[in-house]
Amino acid sequence: MAAGISAKHGLLSRKTSLFLTVHRQISASSVCLHRAETSAEKTAQINEKICLDLVRSRDYDGFVSSLLLPEEARRSSLALRAFNVELAQVKDSVSQKSIGLMRMQFWRTAIEEIYRDDPPNQPVSAELWRAVRKHCLTKRWLLRIITEREKDLDDRAYRNLQELEKYSENTQSSLIYLLLECLGVTNVHADHAASHIGKAQGIVTCLRATPHHSGRRKVYLPMDICMLHGASQEDFIRGSREQNIRDVAYDIASQAHVHLQHARSFSHNVPEAAHLAFLQTVVLEDYLQRVRRADFDIFNPSLKKRNPLLPIQLYLRSWKKSY
Repeated sequence: MAAGISAKHGLLSRKTSLFLTVHRQISASSVCLHRAETSAEKTAQINEKICLDLVRSRDYDGFVSSLLLPEEARRSSLALRAFNVELAQVKDSVSQKSIGLMRMQFWRTAIEEIYRDDPPNQPVSAELWRAVRKHCLTKRWLLRIITEREKDLDDRAYRNLQELEKYSENTQSSLIYLLLECLGVTNVHADHAASHIGKAQGIVTCLRATPHHSGRRKVYLPMDICMLHGASQEDFIRGSREQNIRDVAYDIASQAHVHLQHARSFSHNVPEAAHLAFLQTVVLEDYLQRVRRADFDIFNPSLKKRNPLLPIQLYLRSWKKSY
């Protein structure tokens, strides 16, 4: 009898020991899993902050516009704008075209990997992967931005205004198409408006950046318009404020204004949700008004100052749901 009790006791002890061992292993696994989840969350937060800081420092207008988007689209918008900033700054940050081409190839490969659910261990790529998964973003638009930025590494002036418009469509308009997808908007009228707003933005950006580029002995303004008014690249490099330089600025600014007008002609057929993707029109309109007040003198010091009321103007436009 005692032997039977001892055997049972031994069996129970072994079962208890086995149970405790399994329990410890499960507990240890749970702790490791929790730590891994916590670590992943911290990494995601760091990636988000890196994108936010990058956009705030290099694309302030886009940063403010992104903050006015609904919460579900805000983080994705910042990821897209950070991606755009990364590509845009390649041209100015490399000394040789071959290095620029390597960076563009990195991003082309990164996009392919993002769509295979295997993004590179890089903050902007990780945030872009999150945006792609959340909103099913169209791969074609992302690749088109890369391809056009890569062509722009040739570092030459645009031959004509149409070439600048094509560049703007493939870069700025593509970005707006992606923002529309983040907002869940699928509308042909919104796409038409986005196309014109992107072209206006590309034209204004080229004009607005001329003083900066001229200081580096670079001029990218359309050659056909410069030749029409007898303005040489050296005139811009010297920062000339003569009438012919103002005439070049007037023609280019006028084309940007035409595109804004075309974009607004679709406003009655564009869903309200899409208007938030078009907040950049406030920034474009602000610059066009200021350059007009400066009599199209793009080297006027007043144009270098940031409009302190711009965030309020952007907020009011978002509240009115108009562009």
